[in-house]
Amino acid sequence: MWVILVLYAAILLGVAFYKRNKGNEAFFVAGRKSSWTMVAIGMLGASISGISFISVPGMAPHSGLSYLQLVLGFSLGYILVAHLLLPLYYRLNLTNIYQYLQQRLGNHSYRTASLFFIISRGLGAAARLFISTYLIYNFIFAPLGIPFYAVAILVVVFMYAYTSASGIQTLVKTDVVQTLFLLGALTALLLLGHQQLSITSTESLQIPWDSLIITDWDKHSHFLKYVLSGMFITVCMTGLDQDMMQKNLTCKSLKEAQKNMLWYGFMFLPINFAFLLLGFILAQLYSTTGTPLPLENDLLLPVAIQTGLLPDIASYIFIIGIISATFSSADSTLVSLTTTIATTFTAEQTQKNESLFARYRKGIHGLVAIFFILMLFVFYRNPNGNMIDLLFQLASYTYGPLLGLFTLSMFTKININDRYAPLICLASPLICWGIQLLTGFALGYELLLLNGFITFVGLLLIKKS
Repeated sequence: MWVILVLYAAILLGVAFYKRNKGNEAFFVAGRKSSWTMVAIGMLGASISGISFISVPGMAPHSGLSYLQLVLGFSLGYILVAHLLLPLYYRLNLTNIYQYLQQRLGNHSYRTASLFFIISRGLGAAARLFISTYLIYNFIFAPLGIPFYAVAILVVVFMYAYTSASGIQTLVKTDVVQTLFLLGALTALLLLGHQQLSITSTESLQIPWDSLIITDWDKHSHFLKYVLSGMFITVCMTGLDQDMMQKNLTCKSLKEAQKNMLWYGFMFLPINFAFLLLGFILAQLYSTTGTPLPLENDLLLPVAIQTGLLPDIASYIFIIGIISATFSSADSTLVSLTTTIATTFTAEQTQKNESLFARYRKGIHGLVAIFFILMLFVFYRNPNGNMIDLLFQLASYTYGPLLGLFTLSMFTKININDRYAPLICLASPLICWGIQLLTGFALGYELLLLNGFITFVGLLLIKKS
């Protein structure tokens, strides 16, 4: 495993430092010369992340195929992003997508949107990074007595090292490599799992196809609820997310960026089905060998490896997949948070000075890296269970105001008293939280829609007469 770790780091550094350009334009938009195919492949890895690698297989024994309803919504959402938001961003030649709100509504709306993104992405990325870092620590470093805190620092410092000079230009290249490693690891685990199942059981693989479409309206996973929620989650977490859109803005043209988005959205369905398929294979392996399922969904794959349900080689493949997923997601967030903070909160006069702005950017990049290290320490002291629902719930609270701001800006001509926008955006999540607390009604992914609607109505209340 040490050999795997060192080789992987060497490959990543080699790709990162090969023919790299330095400077602010390379860091923020890669000179707007990226190939759409490279961006699309890289975005797959950044979207999947280590948490999907762990959580999605764990959903299979308990939720069947119902998660694919949400994924279908994701894919439909990518069509909306490609045809509604990308044309807007390219027409305005944006580096930070929230600069649109500055032009349309004002500085307070712009900075509020940036802050909500920073909070949401920062916490969400830290949670994803913790899951993956903890697994790397548990499989490689813990047996040697190396503390988690040292591993956390090592992981973040490594990401900082290869992203500090060229930012998004580096990520367009490294994410392709990491996505290929990740998908290769997933394929290998599927083949190993199927091989083991053939050895331990004569029964064919049991897939609950009846769970693909849930028609019971009272259920949280009802088909229409999941599809609509998935669409709006994608619009918010991709189309209104600086992290995901920054890569798209590096494409050579709007047409290429749209091809990237549509291809990427199409591929999301089969890849997530493959993760669920792995979960079904593992669940049947547990059953045929008489091994009890782990109490936590996230442990389905790691426990299968540790208890020997899968061959020894699976542990090495698993580590390759986790490392790939970890860096392809977290390094992207490291760069996008740096971009958002630098372009939003650095004086315009400073931004016009190339060398001075570069120094500010590097300092902010370092501070974001320190934030990640501190958050990993916090998560380690306060571990959580299944994280994927937690992250989507978090997005429902923090991306709802972004949805409301962009909806008002794009589909109305209303001007608002911009100085009150931060209050509206803060009040909306609090109102949603209060509704759940007072009524006892547990809102699911549809919370995002309610949150966005409340923000939209609140903004109407502060419109200029």
